[in-house]
Amino acid sequence: MRPVPYFDAHCDTVSLCAADGRSLRRNGGHLDLCRLQHYVNPCQIFALFADGGDFAECARQYGVFRAELTENGDVAALCRTAEDVRAAHGAGKVAALLSVEGGELLDGDPAKLETAAAWGVRCVNLTWNHRNALSGSHCDGPDRGLTDRGREFVREAERLGIWLDVSHLSDAGFWDLAAMATRPLLATHSDARAVCPHSRNLTDAMFQTICDSGGAVGINLYTPFLGGDRLDDAARHIEHFLDLGGAKHICLGGDLDGCDRLPRGIAGVQDLPRLWEFLAARGYDDGLLADIFHNNLFRVLAGS
Repeated sequence: MRPVPYFDAHCDTVSLCAADGRSLRRNGGHLDLCRLQHYVNPCQIFALFADGGDFAECARQYGVFRAELTENGDVAALCRTAEDVRAAHGAGKVAALLSVEGGELLDGDPAKLETAAAWGVRCVNLTWNHRNALSGSHCDGPDRGLTDRGREFVREAERLGIWLDVSHLSDAGFWDLAAMATRPLLATHSDARAVCPHSRNLTDAMFQTICDSGGAVGINLYTPFLGGDRLDDAARHIEHFLDLGGAKHICLGGDLDGCDRLPRGIAGVQDLPRLWEFLAARGYDDGLLADIFHNNLFRVLAGS
């Protein structure tokens, strides 16, 4: 398989490094730096995540992440901006960006966003699967929108240039956020609800709202969200979003190391070129594929 570009919006590999001591450089999970190096201009947004975690756990995982990047500085670099990404690629390194999955990891405290921004965090999910001080989630309080603290949190994140990630958010929280957001919205790892009717997926109106904001939606490869275990099932979500005019707003968001069921033929990050080849065989040209695999998410970064 020929080398292809790669910019993925969400993986949970850092949380596994923090949990079991595995190396970010090379491990037996879905993703590591050595495998990312086989891509052209590889970029990965690494999430800090812990079910039931708090700020202390978030800080601990950040320490693990920074230690791993220091130890592996020959192959990866922490990046905040498009210029940082270009410099990393110029040096032949993986561009590593940082996110926080779940506002509870920041104790739901807008003031802690200052610390997160200083760490280099570029993106924050308001919720994971549990309601918290900021909002309801897609499966816990789905009719509960942003709280007053949630609105304060959004305003502070936008002031600091941190993207808000709507993956896992309640529908009510999504629309509250969309009504007040002034910056591009991201759904780093979410699929199309019209194709697979799961509450973790986006309605057509949500997708179009994200596009209108100038944001991007990462295709999640977890098969229960795809509605099947074939590459064709992933393609159905991409093609549905394309039909909605989303060619410049679809990206990768595989949820690698955060899920246990991937499409057949995809055992980890090393196999994403198979998705490229599968889509190419369906008539996708190289320009569209490059946009989905890299350029669309990079444009959001470059414009922030």
